[in-house]
Amino acid sequence: MEIVSKIACIVLLCMVVVAPHAEALTCGQVVSSVTPCLPYLTGRGPLGGCCGGVKDLLGKAQTTADRQTACTCLKSAASSLRGIDLGKAASLPSTCSVNIPYKISPSTDCSKVQ
Repeated sequence: MEIVSKIACIVLLCMVVVAPHAEALTCGQVVSSVTPCLPYLTGRGPLGGCCGGVKDLLGKAQTTADRQTACTCLKSAASSLRGIDLGKAASLPSTCSVNIPYKISPSTDCSKVQ
């Protein structure tokens, strides 16, 4: 019986150690969060649900690694999607009243994001 309780403690400890790392932010989540912004950023529609997506993304990016992932994905999207108004993209944080630690721009160095 003592061995069973030791094994249970080890399993529980492993779950606690692994759990924080299991929820890393992905580019898919970043894109999904900011997709509502595309009409606004391309001049084809209103701001709509964009700010909700930006705030959702901010809530998901809790670690430095997550913020760097978000930055890299946004940077890639800003430079690869045609018709994006880079000025509007850069001003999204202020437009949506959120504070993110980097500028949304193709020139951002995401490795320096904390």
